[in-house]
Amino acid sequence: MHRRLLRLTGAATAVYGLAVARRPALLARPSGLTAPDGSVPAPVAACLRPIALRDAACGLAMALAPNDAALRTATALRIASDLGDAALLGTALPARRHRVMAVAVSVGWGALSVAGLLARPRDLSTRQVS
Repeated sequence: MHRRLLRLTGAATAVYGLAVARRPALLARPSGLTAPDGSVPAPVAACLRPIALRDAACGLAMALAPNDAALRTATALRIASDLGDAALLGTALPARRHRVMAVAVSVGWGALSVAGLLARPRDLSTRQVS
């Protein structure tokens, strides 16, 4: 497990989640969920904010996990959320280009978390200096 990668991924996820909770347009626009004038309809914002807060909570759990078991659990929740987002948004968004982008972003973040779980940080103590 690459703790630093997972904690940085968690921190980035938390910041993005908090930003979307404050400004749902950050997620609504690339998802094709804005009104013709570019505004975010209240029902859309109401649906996006809980997703954003879920991401913030998962990200904070990853960034602040007190031990490896907690970090693994928080990361597993993050991966499950990303896969769920890919499945749901990949079928529910209004335009094909938005669905494709949502799947790519969701699977990409999930893959980053999987890589962090599977990776082994380099052991610098055994590195030979020439």
